Amino acid sequence: MKINNALPKLLVVLSAIVLMASCEEEIGTIGSEVIGDQDVNATLDITRTIRSYSKKLQAVQTNGLQLNQLGLYNDPIYGMSKVNLLAQVALETPNPSINFLPQLDSVVLYIPYFSEEITDDLGESSYVLDSIYGNTPMNISIFESNYFLRDFDPNSGFEDIQSYYSNQNDLFESFKGELIYSLTDFLPSTESYTETIFEQDDAGEGTSENSFVAPGIRVKLPEAFFREKILNMEGTPELLNNNNFREYFRGLFFEVEGTDTNLLKFDMTAAKLDIYFTSQFDKPGTRNRTREEKKITLLFDAINVNVFENELNGQIQSELLSQDQQNGEDRLYVRGGEGIAAVVSLFGDDADGNGVADELDEIRQNNWLINEANLIFYVDKDAITDDAQEPERLIIYDIDNGRLLTDYSLDTTSGESEQVDAYTTHLGRLVRDSDGKGDYYKLRITNHLSSLIHQDSTNVKLGVIVSQNVAVPNFQQVQNTNAPTRDYTEQVPSSSVMSDQGTILHGNTSADLTKRLKLQIYYTDSN
Repeated sequence: MKINNALPKLLVVLSAIVLMASCEEEIGTIGSEVIGDQDVNATLDITRTIRSYSKKLQAVQTNGLQLNQLGLYNDPIYGMSKVNLLAQVALETPNPSINFLPQLDSVVLYIPYFSEEITDDLGESSYVLDSIYGNTPMNISIFESNYFLRDFDPNSGFEDIQSYYSNQNDLFESFKGELIYSLTDFLPSTESYTETIFEQDDAGEGTSENSFVAPGIRVKLPEAFFREKILNMEGTPELLNNNNFREYFRGLFFEVEGTDTNLLKFDMTAAKLDIYFTSQFDKPGTRNRTREEKKITLLFDAINVNVFENELNGQIQSELLSQDQQNGEDRLYVRGGEGIAAVVSLFGDDADGNGVADELDEIRQNNWLINEANLIFYVDKDAITDDAQEPERLIIYDIDNGRLLTDYSLDTTSGESEQVDAYTTHLGRLVRDSDGKGDYYKLRITNHLSSLIHQDSTNVKLGVIVSQNVAVPNFQQVQNTNAPTRDYTEQVPSSSVMSDQGTILHGNTSADLTKRLKLQIYYTDSN
């Protein structure tokens, strides 16, 4: 009975929803091909002034990132980037017990890839790699580094964390020590490996067993270097604690050479270097000695720094030097890594000199209630080559103060399990056309705009840049040798530094009027 009574009401509700959706589409298409999810009574405004241009960032901070890179990325639009890595090492167990007559068996470096293990119907396992780009062989040279990586900045009285930057390759190169190993014609593989695990029972008896480990860079390094560097140093102050050890063994510098894309992204804090050896140990409770298998593990969970060498496309580089910051540009360049950001200003000039843009003043006086506000960035398809890897996500931020917008923290999709689908209400994924090419990005800034109108928030410039993972909210420092200027940038989202891709967007002065950068405002006039 209750179900029968509810059915007519349900049909009425469904009819109303269909009617609202129809009206919503009619409103959403006025002056724009992009439809907003709006209340039927909302008014659409796309007439407000918006100006945009591109800014090439200077060197970006690359220590403290959630992932590291190594290799080459040949962007068909922007050109070649080479990424080297300086990695600090630490003893997993300080002051290791090496004992009598040690004999070094092998030294194994292991840097795991991001991967997923797949099991088929027969129970056979295989791996699918992630964050691996390109298939052209490259060479990797591993050097001892003589450059000391500090935890804290002496210029701040050792109160601030020391920053290291993407442009310090030449500096690190000048501190290269002995060449430890050269890995030639390297290509990543899905092959897993066998690792020996050593344990000791309650009676002090040593045991070992083999275990499978996921794919990664796994190479045996020359024994002589580590025999002298580690095994022969037992009982010395250099191995007593990690403060001493990091001063003594300052790290490894990974340098790459190649002709085309072969780029790896990984979590360097999961990497390790195992030194396997045997030596004589006193057997507990007896006067006898026994020869046992042991290992010393070096970890990479301290300071890791990426450095970039970019060969930026000459035409793009020239255009970036002559951006029209006053009127805006027809084309916007955005790129990750040592990146390029689009700078966006809303609401035009302040002709009456009261410190607030005139258009924003007008909206405040009319007391608009913002239902939804979007920035629509159209991809410049004429400038994108067919083989370009278009970035799936852009991130928008307060470029004046180095922080995310309030819309970010209020996005209810922030808990999505797949990072590519996180924060999609605020930071929409790339929308593709019927041919699979990138069409546009919609970045929702509803709460930001509401704050400008109703809380008298400062109308800051907005930065837009490529993001590797929008779920990472952290920022990195930007080195500014000519700061401060009116175009001064202090920070950039760390997710952009971890990204390698780039794209080209239509700006506010694009010759294609239908593809110009749009500020789309759905509002209700409360007056």
